Amino acid sequence: MENSGFQALDITIVVGYLVVIAAIGSFSGGKQRSIKDYFMGGSNIPWWVVTFAIVAAETSTLTFISIPGLAYLTNLTFLQLTIGYLIARVIVSFIFLPAYKKGNLSTAYELLENRFGHQTRSYASTVFLFTRVAADGVRLFATAIPIAVIFKTSTTFADWSNMHIYVLSITIIAIVTLIYTYTGGVKGIIWVDAIQMLIYIGGAILAGVLILNALPNGWDTVREIAGPANKFKVFNFDFGNSIGEFFRQPYTLINSIIGGTFLSMASHGTDQLIVQRLLTTRSLKDSKKALIGSGVMVIFQFALFLTVGVLLYVFFQVKGVDIASANAPFHKADEIFPYFIINYMPTGVKGFIIAGLFAAAMSTLAGSMSSLSSSAMMDLYKPYFGKNASDKKDLWVSRMMTIFWAIVLSSVALLFINVLASVVEIALGIASITYGGLLGTFLLGVLFKGPRQHSAIIGFTAGIVVMLMIILIPMLLGKPAIVNWTWYTLIGTTVTLLVGNVWHKVTGE
Repeated sequence: MENSGFQALDITIVVGYLVVIAAIGSFSGGKQRSIKDYFMGGSNIPWWVVTFAIVAAETSTLTFISIPGLAYLTNLTFLQLTIGYLIARVIVSFIFLPAYKKGNLSTAYELLENRFGHQTRSYASTVFLFTRVAADGVRLFATAIPIAVIFKTSTTFADWSNMHIYVLSITIIAIVTLIYTYTGGVKGIIWVDAIQMLIYIGGAILAGVLILNALPNGWDTVREIAGPANKFKVFNFDFGNSIGEFFRQPYTLINSIIGGTFLSMASHGTDQLIVQRLLTTRSLKDSKKALIGSGVMVIFQFALFLTVGVLLYVFFQVKGVDIASANAPFHKADEIFPYFIINYMPTGVKGFIIAGLFAAAMSTLAGSMSSLSSSAMMDLYKPYFGKNASDKKDLWVSRMMTIFWAIVLSSVALLFINVLASVVEIALGIASITYGGLLGTFLLGVLFKGPRQHSAIIGFTAGIVVMLMIILIPMLLGKPAIVNWTWYTLIGTTVTLLVGNVWHKVTGE
């Protein structure tokens, strides 16, 4: 079953896929006459398409390769998080979505203006822009890692340096994504995302089938090896021997459900990347169906990725490969699935799987370009510089912003090629720093009638500052984290709500 890396047929399949996707995205977006068409798809996109697009937008290439690696090293306990993901979507559907759809809003942060004032909207939008650029710029760089590794196995790129291969990978992803984001708008993005979700899910299923067929007795071999190794464990009731240990334990039932709930409430209720998609549906009922449906899909998706990881564990156990061995061909969890793709996937099939990697990367990047552009346009440009501009000029400015953010995201990704991995980890944790403050500010406005603009901004800032201290100080001092990452959003939200309400009580603002 072992073969000789990436072949010409695989490259042809990947290139063909990229061309077709760019064409579909460009044409499916139709003709846009206004920024509502460009950023909201005319608010007439079917809910089931939006469901697929939401799942695709929150699934990066890192998810595609990291989750199987996680199951390879541990078990299925990561799946506990998805329970919280689904709970959060139900909560968002009944707390936030009615306000979004009732107000006919254009961005998530317009809700904050209606409740607190324009300064709060501008502040939240600015925080979102910096967070999304940092997190997705680094995610784009990380996406290029497995793709660059795969390109390196091809004789075509054998003489290329790592730097050149990384630049090529990032450039390809950015240019193709920009083409259909620029021309098709959010409608083109959503239809492409729906297709790309099917591509990468199909790739994962295909990988699982190929692994099963390669095992001596198929699923019986999986049960014989994975069962005794406790690989099928889903629920973790081990809460540690102390309060500190309880908060540091990864993937216990309580911290997974709480962490998954608050993280998903922030990402799907307050992050323009997801909210923008929910604003494209025809009605509130459709938005609810799209959001809750995406929660069900995510459970299936993570179950699939984790199962592939268990199958990879069994496959390499049969091969006698131990990741802890000095002679192992891989030493990090993220290297396991790419190594299998490169060395064991048949030619042609391998190209399809790599197309899946590109699909996961482009769906996230396209969403970032569009959400950054829509937030910058609607929350910052229009209120200050474009109040009386024509639809034609607004549309032109919006497209220029799409190009601008594509360049910014690509530049951030390129900057990290020669940066230490520890810095990358810090950047990837940026969303956790701001999500709590963002969610807390929204909840402050929705659940409490008293606090005003200054209270909201002070609370938001306090939430961010506390999370910066909790996350970065131990990291910079080389000490273990104070709490597991699953608690980050809850802590930031709690601080924001507490400080915002106390400030209001003390100052009356």
